[in-house]
Amino acid sequence: MDKKELILMIEIQLKSFIDSKRPKDVEVRKKLDFGYSWDGQTALLFEIRPQWNDPSNILELPFAKLRFVKASKIWKLYWMRRSGKWEAYEPEPESTNLQLLLDEINHDGYACFFG
Repeated sequence: MDKKELILMIEIQLKSFIDSKRPKDVEVRKKLDFGYSWDGQTALLFEIRPQWNDPSNILELPFAKLRFVKASKIWKLYWMRRSGKWEAYEPEPESTNLQLLLDEINHDGYACFFG
């Protein structure tokens, strides 16, 4: 698999994961939605919601970070602590398989990603 195919596969997996989390109702999406950013090495998954005391201010609140280490071809998974610092997700801190880590986020057995 060449680099372009790999990037396309990663984009498809990230988009599919986020699409599975997004509310179907467009009106609900105005109050709670999900998105991601991808810079070629790090994916940031976040909630999108209006600020509670100023609904005109839309917030992106990150809940998971996936970082690809090119040298070892390993994905590393992080969750955000209450302090705002990223910490390795100990039950499954790394994998060569991105989908395995996305499944771990979805399962959220320790309530680190979705509370």
